[in-house]
Amino acid sequence: MKMKKFINSPENITKELLEGFASAHRDLVTLRPGNMVVNNRLEKANRVTIVTQGGAGHEPALSGFVGDGMVDVSVVGDIFSAPGPKACLEAIKFADRGKGVLFVVLNHAGDMLTGDLTMRQAAKEGLHVVRVVTQEDVSNTPREDSGNRRGLVGCVPTFKIAAAAAAEGKSLEEVAAAARRFADNMATLAVAVRGATHPSTGIALADLGEDEMEVGMGQHGEGGGGRRQPMKGADETAEIMLNVLLADLSIRAGERVMLILNGAGATTLMELFIIYRRCEQLLKAKNVEIAANYVGELLTVQEQAGFQMFLARMDDELLRYWNAPCNTPYLKKKNFPAETAPG
Repeated sequence: MKMKKFINSPENITKELLEGFASAHRDLVTLRPGNMVVNNRLEKANRVTIVTQGGAGHEPALSGFVGDGMVDVSVVGDIFSAPGPKACLEAIKFADRGKGVLFVVLNHAGDMLTGDLTMRQAAKEGLHVVRVVTQEDVSNTPREDSGNRRGLVGCVPTFKIAAAAAAEGKSLEEVAAAARRFADNMATLAVAVRGATHPSTGIALADLGEDEMEVGMGQHGEGGGGRRQPMKGADETAEIMLNVLLADLSIRAGERVMLILNGAGATTLMELFIIYRRCEQLLKAKNVEIAANYVGELLTVQEQAGFQMFLARMDDELLRYWNAPCNTPYLKKKNFPAETAPG
């Protein structure tokens, strides 16, 4: 089947999408050489700054969360490909306002290779930078081997938590500790009913039957623990996935959680809200409070149909960080009083 996408030359996709993104959000971000998307208020930052990197093709992630209260510089690679370490090192240098830099990396092979090389070079140059890796996909390894889990949508709330800690004047080590504490208490499971195509090549990333779904799809269709099964309805799918996440995190009655349903690209809000409704019912029955939430598209995989269900254990400090103000192209929060702060 011929790929149908509104693109021009495949080799220009990343360049053109970044130009369009930066133009559309010029009040918040600037595009600099090296595919760096930069927070317009970075020059005024007297705090720890946040840098991240990753491939294009997952919009709005990752650059959609550059701005006040989240990421300061996002370094963008080609479609589904990590940028090079040279660009990341330059971004860290550019971002540093004298308080140090937190470098957030998703656990995927290319991103980790770039991250390792960047950190080695940063150490040689004496830069004050700490790396935090997000790795919360429960499908490919057990929690005891969580260092080998893939990074999925959990990077987005991790940006928010870290940046809010930085905005409070925390040191780089304190900001990293807050981000890690959150990241150590989060879990994600992905389900897909149709795979995506690579927009540069037209190659299908996954092949699912007409009446199949795969729970444990990973990000691009990597699988590695996924379970193909006949298509289920919304309520049954929600229960299957939520129970896996609750067990992985050992969530007990009386605890508070963050629940995110992240659409993968082609799943409608209608479907996501139906799933969310059932999750809320199930958690209420278990006396688990949804203290923070998000339903929508944060990190997509082109036209993949499915979603990622994310769960994280929350406490007063993490909730304060989540509800702190931010102003980015795809996530905005106002500074509501604590007693009226929405999830």
